[in-house]
Amino acid sequence: MRHAQGAPAGRAGRGVSVRVVLATHNAHKVAEFQQIVARVRPDLEIVGYDGPEPVEDGVTFAENALIKARAAAAHTGLSALADDSGICVDVLGGSPGVFSAYWAGQKKDAVANLELLLDQLRDVADPHRSAHFTSTIALVTADSQEHVVAGEWPGRLAHEPSGGGGFGYDPIFIPDGQPADAERSVGDFSDDEKQSQSHRARAFDALVPLLTAL
Repeated sequence: MRHAQGAPAGRAGRGVSVRVVLATHNAHKVAEFQQIVARVRPDLEIVGYDGPEPVEDGVTFAENALIKARAAAAHTGLSALADDSGICVDVLGGSPGVFSAYWAGQKKDAVANLELLLDQLRDVADPHRSAHFTSTIALVTADSQEHVVAGEWPGRLAHEPSGGGGFGYDPIFIPDGQPADAERSVGDFSDDEKQSQSHRARAFDALVPLLTAL
């Protein structure tokens, strides 16, 4: 039986009109997407995915996002969103990039990934620590239409983690556009601050016009 994790019953009275499965087992991403979507499409209900994880053998964010969205749509019968995202460091030629989640190995250890990246940049001065978060979102509808959008969040990498918020590389990413005397990492941002500015929010803004088909 095809199903989506966390899909509640009896929601008709709460005005939810469309359910969309998010193709990830990462609870942090599900929560983040729920907050992002609520800002612009409160009629969409994002539900988690509990199906098998496909092999992400693409070499670009777009290829991997489509692989995940196609698998989730096929498994659940719902329209599916999938995000493939990562941090791209200029001095490393854009790495970790699509390998961000596996930078320290196949265990997807977020702390190990962050520590390895900091160690690799240990002697790199601030002017050369520029980086950006990239998010590519794929939408595969229940009738097999496919769309891909992307968003970037520019900034630079700190020398040490800061803050208890966010996840992944957030504690070492300092977004551009902050007052020079009050710069913070994303780990110091509130949820609302992050959701209004992040790479995923920017990608989702580009996706909104395409969601009218739902």
